[in-house]
Amino acid sequence: MLRKAKIGDVKTIHALVDSYARKGAMLPIALVDLYERARDFYVFIDDDSKEIIGTCALHICWEDLGEIRSLAVKDEERLKGVGRKMALACLEEAAMLGLQKVFALTYTPDFFAKLGFEVIDKSVLPHKIWGECIKCSKFPECDETAMMLEL
Repeated sequence: MLRKAKIGDVKTIHALVDSYARKGAMLPIALVDLYERARDFYVFIDDDSKEIIGTCALHICWEDLGEIRSLAVKDEERLKGVGRKMALACLEEAAMLGLQKVFALTYTPDFFAKLGFEVIDKSVLPHKIWGECIKCSKFPECDETAMMLEL
């Protein structure tokens, strides 16, 4: 089951994102930042165990631009379509909000390519985006692939 996150989900979202961050697969997010951004997140709940097995966020960056971020699925649940369902929910919400473009910075470009995203040069992203990148230990040598989808 896919739904918008609730405040009670934040600690579980944090643990899931942190498991990816420890592997260097995404940026860590402070717990306080997750509480502030809880409305951005979706969670995917396993029908049997009722546990959160995935999370993903749509972050609004500008009047016409959003970002899919923090897409994480428990290792044992990967390759079952959970990530795709969450990403599509973010894209549907972006369209409903009137955004014209959605981007992702990713280590899994094949996943986003299957959703219609195309690789772009990071320099086309607004400077406002880079405010968070400065906090990254890999800045300015970012090794993520920037991808964009026009809605």
